[in-house]
Amino acid sequence: MAFALSSMHVTSSAFLNHQSIPTKHTGEGEDVSPALTWEGVPEGTKGFAVICHDPDAPLVKEGSYGFVHWVLYNLPGDIQELAEKTPLGTTGVNDKGSNGYCGPMPPEGHGNHLYYFWVLALDHQTSLPEGLTLQELLNEVEPHLLGMNRLVGTYQRG
Repeated sequence: MAFALSSMHVTSSAFLNHQSIPTKHTGEGEDVSPALTWEGVPEGTKGFAVICHDPDAPLVKEGSYGFVHWVLYNLPGDIQELAEKTPLGTTGVNDKGSNGYCGPMPPEGHGNHLYYFWVLALDHQTSLPEGLTLQELLNEVEPHLLGMNRLVGTYQRG
């Protein structure tokens, strides 16, 4: 299956779709991941992965654009939510060079950026090693993708 939107619906108790991400979840605040919830999971889902990506960031790296803020995988297929600052799953490397969540912090004066919190439904439970990049994760899960959708948040530094 190609990377296309499915009927899954992703929400957060921290912010609404296309609304501002609270400072708490940014690099200017506590830098903790927001709570996420999803519904409408495709039949046969056995695992999930979560990605946060800022396509507005002025960065091109290894042929990709934007800034990767979060790569999380090895999530079980029987959950449909992640708590704030979730301990679940295995963390991959973000574009800051560390594992785990790295909240929004666009360059000052760069305007409003969009942050895509993607949830990927997979046909099997993964057991991938810690520290994968976004591209490495996508290479592993693409053949097992049943569906995906996203919640979009915004953030702008003063």
